[in-house]
Amino acid sequence: MDDYEPSRSILIYFLFPISYFLFLNGRNDEHRPIIIMNLANKLTLTRIILIPIIIILLAQEDIYARFATLVIFIIAAITDLYDGMLARREKKVTNWGKLMDPLADKLLTSAIFISFVGMPQLHIPAWMVFLIITREFLITGLRMLAISEGTVIAASGGGKIKTTSQMVAIIAILLILLVRSYCQQASCDLAPAIMLAKDGWYWYLAWTLELGPHLLMLITTLLTVLSGVSYLLKYKKLIWP
Repeated sequence: MDDYEPSRSILIYFLFPISYFLFLNGRNDEHRPIIIMNLANKLTLTRIILIPIIIILLAQEDIYARFATLVIFIIAAITDLYDGMLARREKKVTNWGKLMDPLADKLLTSAIFISFVGMPQLHIPAWMVFLIITREFLITGLRMLAISEGTVIAASGGGKIKTTSQMVAIIAILLILLVRSYCQQASCDLAPAIMLAKDGWYWYLAWTLELGPHLLMLITTLLTVLSGVSYLLKYKKLIWP
């Protein structure tokens, strides 16, 4: 059996029930209540269901699993881009969507960042991910507190930059993992001593593969923490009236 068979089997077993739920769950019968699931909410639900698939694929080290992880995450990111837009355009904003859309984003990014910490080749320290997840919990709590006080906290420019930086960092790191898998398959040597002894594109590529994930996460962590601090300062009266 080829190395990529486990990854392909995982996709088959997960995607079939996902397709059944998303497209047949609106069927009505006498023994089951109708579940109203518009297209925007289906996109949000798809993003949540894709999370375990991405985590399982990240645990596989073959090049096919790396490629599948990258493609699936991009699909998840696209659903994040369109679900809210579709709900507003079609005037089908639901309470379920208001709750699950931001939650799906946090679950997706947090799960992937935690998985990255468990990969020694990425050199991503746990404290970075801890700060990112702590910020997400704090601001989520702040939003809930604001709602209870009759205030809506709109997404700020810093928050949008934070989200963009996280998505870019994840895609870039997944690309790095894909290239590393290819280099391992092609017997490329990425040891620092050999990298320094070589010139040209190989030298830059090798150092990018070694240091890129750490630098990307460092930038993302800084932007995430700064956006969180800006929210707390702007709405501090909700916490300390």
